[in-house]
Amino acid sequence: MLFKLAVMLIIGILIYNYFFGTSSEKEQSKQVFGQMRSVVVSVGQLMKTEKTKYDAGKYDKVLNKLGETYKAVRSKAKYLDENVLSRLDELEAKKARLKDELSQIEQGDQQVAVAERAGTKPSAKTQTTLANKAADQQRRKEKLQRELEQLLQESDQMLQQAEQ
Repeated sequence: MLFKLAVMLIIGILIYNYFFGTSSEKEQSKQVFGQMRSVVVSVGQLMKTEKTKYDAGKYDKVLNKLGETYKAVRSKAKYLDENVLSRLDELEAKKARLKDELSQIEQGDQQVAVAERAGTKPSAKTQTTLANKAADQQRRKEKLQRELEQLLQESDQMLQQAEQ
């Protein structure tokens, strides 16, 4: 909330200086708007790179392999104790949640891409909104990556327990 307020205040000052400021303030505002555009373009390129990774199945492959492993463990369930089975249920639920999160992230990426391809020059507010969405998407991807790594570790521990 405070961050958004600060961003809005800065944008307001820049717009005021752009139209009503001295010549040096106007020039400085033009430079800042130009730099903001560069940031939005860079973020857009980052999003395209990440989208390519998603299209290549960066996370889908891992989730599919985990699903196959869980099926194999479950098929031998009659030889496992109840603790391993309940742990397997927990891990499958976590996998399903991560798969849903991945779908939501992909939808967010598509929304950002559509907004960037709108064909019109975005306003400063739209540029800021796109940059914020892109940053949020990146944070979500990093969180998903950490959770996926944790799921892999937990799955490995469960498999080791099942082998004993």
